[in-house]
Amino acid sequence: MDRIPILKLGGALIVTIQVDMHDRLALALEEDLTAMIARTGARGVLIEISALEIVDSFIGRMLVSIAAVSRVLDAETVVAGMRPAVAITLVELGLELTGIKTALNVERGMALIQARLSEDEGGFGSERDGHEV
Repeated sequence: MDRIPILKLGGALIVTIQVDMHDRLALALEEDLTAMIARTGARGVLIEISALEIVDSFIGRMLVSIAAVSRVLDAETVVAGMRPAVAITLVELGLELTGIKTALNVERGMALIQARLSEDEGGFGSERDGHEV
């Protein structure tokens, strides 16, 4: 089965989806990302989807699920490069990308993640430990 590569850049993971997503590939991506977040302690996940021409309800729900799992593992998810037709389709399907920030492109997406990483560094890790300073 095909796998989508996951790259680590500092405290972030970057996924560029360059193929049409099918259900098994989406499930494999969720499993791979979850394992990689847990293994690396990544604090941000950038999913670049500009090559996707179609996102059906299953793929939309998988993006929401990936974001939810990432949040539980203390990582923020940003989806970058969504085509207007994909955004329209998601709205027509009634899917809300709860817990997912969106960005027009990878550069803006990485800026969102870098802002999160900078916030984390400034707080002595207090939120991560569950203690207030």
